[in-house]
Amino acid sequence: MKRELGIARCGLACCLCNENGSCNGCNSGKCPDKDWCENRKCSLENNYSHCFNCNQECRKGLLSKIKPYGFTMFVKRFGEAMLLDCLERNEQMGVVYHREGITGDYDDFEDVEELINFIRTGSRSIPIC
Repeated sequence: MKRELGIARCGLACCLCNENGSCNGCNSGKCPDKDWCENRKCSLENNYSHCFNCNQECRKGLLSKIKPYGFTMFVKRFGEAMLLDCLERNEQMGVVYHREGITGDYDDFEDVEELINFIRTGSRSIPIC
């Protein structure tokens, strides 16, 4: 995990995605998707570093997908440092983040609360309290 890359503006985990070194993270200005990313454009226009800093309930752009939305909601509840800590621990436990050609363990959720619980625990078998 490249923790220094942190979390993308939309909530995706730049810190886990960049296995081949092709990107320096969303906030570097060198992201290959920067020209079309609706979340990047919106957050820049509204002077937010990340979508999780915005108070509006939003599902536009990549937030229409459950993983970035769930990661964003996680940060709103628990903070960015806790998300990074959980992702790092989960990676050490063998949880796989999506990469080109690989469906990751965070990708197969339909319920955001189940995803948030999975981020917190690294396990699908622990019930939500």
